[in-house]
Amino acid sequence: MAQGLIEVERKFVPGPGTEERLQELGGSLEHQITFRDTYYDTPELNLMRSDHWLRQREGSGWELKCPGAVGVPETHTKYLELTSDSAIVTRLCQVLEAEGLGTGGVAAVLGPLGLQEVASFVTKRSSWKLMFSGANEEEPLLRVDLDTADFGYAVGEVEALVHEEAEVPSALEKIQSLSKMLGVPAQERAPAKLIVYLQRFRPEDYQRLLQVHSSKEATGD
Repeated sequence: MAQGLIEVERKFVPGPGTEERLQELGGSLEHQITFRDTYYDTPELNLMRSDHWLRQREGSGWELKCPGAVGVPETHTKYLELTSDSAIVTRLCQVLEAEGLGTGGVAAVLGPLGLQEVASFVTKRSSWKLMFSGANEEEPLLRVDLDTADFGYAVGEVEALVHEEAEVPSALEKIQSLSKMLGVPAQERAPAKLIVYLQRFRPEDYQRLLQVHSSKEATGD
């Protein structure tokens, strides 16, 4: 999908009773999977510093998260997700101010754009889906992912995917309501797995990101 979907999400710290609470609220466990994410950037982190996050997920392919419009609470994030190679390459060339790279796939432009692996880790994920009572069948389900990374960090995420900017306020309201029902403190801001990875294993890169994203935690994943 060249134009991408708009991802509205909120990360939180899951507790021992989170899954039980999801069941009580009518949530259903969709699947449990294990996958590896590998992130790429320039040595200067030009993508991440401009709030762009390039990831190759094992079994799923490439994804580039691009910043969404302003106007969401600091506890939430909004990103445009690009998943087609052509759309990703076009956006990468724009951000990195590169021209004349042809129409090759993402892997083909990594070298010419100076992109290299900056993080790679395995995640165990339990994915839940939940629809509020009385919701329209055409409205997107809320998804709750409960992740544990192989370096010992656990984080949850309440997410809605929408097609239009006009749908974002409704998605935000649903995410806020579900977060409250899960017992998530109103101002809790849990960092993404990638951010914690950089903090632990690439502290210089983490500090470089902090200089840019100090006012609002970057998402990364």
